[in-house]
Amino acid sequence: MTTADQLDRAVADPIGLITDLVTDVEKELDAERIRAVVTAVAGGRAKSRSLAKALAMRPALLTDGRSPAPRAIGDLLIELRKAGASAIAAPVCAECGKKLRTLQRKGQDWYCSVCGQERAECTACGNVRRVSFRDRKGLPRCKMCPDNDDRDPAAVVHELITAIGPGADRDVIAEALRRTAPNRPTYRQRLVWALEENPRLLTGEGFLAPHRAILWFIDLLHEAGVAGIVRPACPRCHRVVRIDKPLDGQRVCRNCIAKSRFEECVRCGARREPATRDGERRPLCPSCLVKDPANLETCIVCGESRMVSNRTADGSICPNCRPLPILLCSICGRTAPCMLSKLTSLPRCGGCDRRQAHCTVCGRMRGIHSGTADAPVCGPCTTPDAELWRPCPTCGQTERLHAPGTVPPLHPQAAAPRTPRR
Repeated sequence: MTTADQLDRAVADPIGLITDLVTDVEKELDAERIRAVVTAVAGGRAKSRSLAKALAMRPALLTDGRSPAPRAIGDLLIELRKAGASAIAAPVCAECGKKLRTLQRKGQDWYCSVCGQERAECTACGNVRRVSFRDRKGLPRCKMCPDNDDRDPAAVVHELITAIGPGADRDVIAEALRRTAPNRPTYRQRLVWALEENPRLLTGEGFLAPHRAILWFIDLLHEAGVAGIVRPACPRCHRVVRIDKPLDGQRVCRNCIAKSRFEECVRCGARREPATRDGERRPLCPSCLVKDPANLETCIVCGESRMVSNRTADGSICPNCRPLPILLCSICGRTAPCMLSKLTSLPRCGGCDRRQAHCTVCGRMRGIHSGTADAPVCGPCTTPDAELWRPCPTCGQTERLHAPGTVPPLHPQAAAPRTPRR
């Protein structure tokens, strides 16, 4: 089999390809045992394909164990040797050549625990040694020169918070600090140093936090009702939501991170965050990724080649054939196959999901998301602040948009607001 054929098989049958490549080298283990090890290490479809492509391009990795190579290959070599393989090589340190039982990695290279450690000039003593600590300014220190701070971290933070809002309970603050970084006293100390340097992190400037745990600490204090503590808003969209993604020196929400990564999909032209890249490193959006012929599988129910929604012991099931749980519909009250609404998290049967009715709040003819059969409520009236709702560029109606571009205008009677039913 040529390399090109192996690369094609790496997409269609990655587990089988890896098993065959290992079986050609290792004669002590049977194919079933090798396949079990490969399946455990390879994980999901993307990881298994990446591992299979790497081995197809350089099968000698199995016998020399030398990087550069993906981390998954090093893990596979280790697990195969634990299973009793003798012809499979152990991963080898890129610097000293030592055989490894565990991996440390820099880029695509593997190192042992000695060679893999960072070396720099110690800020305290000036000697070039392994970096064992970082001081409160983030500068390197050797193991002989730790940045000691004998103060009680909880007492330091309690003093800072008391200056913001008197009357804070010290035990509440100590418990929140402990929960923020349990079993990590060094990291907890860095958190306290950062708050001591900039107490405004606790009063709305948390988006400047150098450590993500500070945001978790603020949330715990806010939930405990500590006076003066303000949860920070995303500096880009100004919503008070979870912000732990670093971007240009600030902490932003997941949506703003996604928008900052927008690229034009080479297949459909949509500007979205790439889900993957093709062989030429061009971006593909999530929709094109799941619709790619290489990712379609035969549904065991309908027999069609479709996207995979569920996997069972017998095979994959497409979204159309996916079994739904039998629940009590929150709208019509029938016991039927139901989905959980994204807005209310309550079950909704297929009939109510497809039903159009006049909303009892706004009067418009829309899909029903909550309420009852006699008093239905549309989606925008159920949760007005949901990110699903956008104004249509043609009619201006706030609704969930399904495709870019313009749409035919609505009939005047359908577009006009209606008087709510009594």
